[in-house]
Amino acid sequence: MPSGLKRFQQAESLHFITFSCFRRLPLLEAAQARETFEAVLEAMRARHQARVYAYVLMPEHIHLLVNEPPRILLAQLLKSVKQVTSRKLRGGREKFWQDRYYDCNVRGEKERSEVIRYIHRNPVKRGLVEKPEDWPWSSFRHYATGANGTIEIESQWTAFRRGSQLPEGVGLKKEEGARSPTQNAKSAF
Repeated sequence: MPSGLKRFQQAESLHFITFSCFRRLPLLEAAQARETFEAVLEAMRARHQARVYAYVLMPEHIHLLVNEPPRILLAQLLKSVKQVTSRKLRGGREKFWQDRYYDCNVRGEKERSEVIRYIHRNPVKRGLVEKPEDWPWSSFRHYATGANGTIEIESQWTAFRRGSQLPEGVGLKKEEGARSPTQNAKSAF
């Protein structure tokens, strides 16, 4: 690890993670590569009981907001995700991922909401789409509509489906015979 870089894991906080493709090449540009990454992340998330709060897949990097899995270190989870996707996607390349990753602890609801907003707006900021909902490779649609994607997102929608009590500021709205959570104007996305 480079000198001066400290990771605070086992701190019972969320982690904003960023990692890049080798030499920041757009190795995740193809839909098939993104689908592979999503499938691997979901398999590792389920296996290690991790929670993914938000994500976006960009052509040359990934942003994640995740918790610390209960049985392994977060670094081990990320290593597993990167190794499996690398084996599946590397082809004849020397490497698929850069060796290191950026990790920042996220504490509190305000900071969590800011990170989720940053993650979802990344494709807009880069000029890939005009609105976050136009980028299919993120958790934005889940937050906006509750739609399930390949990766299970830890959210109010997911808690509602599990039968958990709804957090403050979330009410019930009847839609097409089903009851679903709706947020007030103080949206997390």
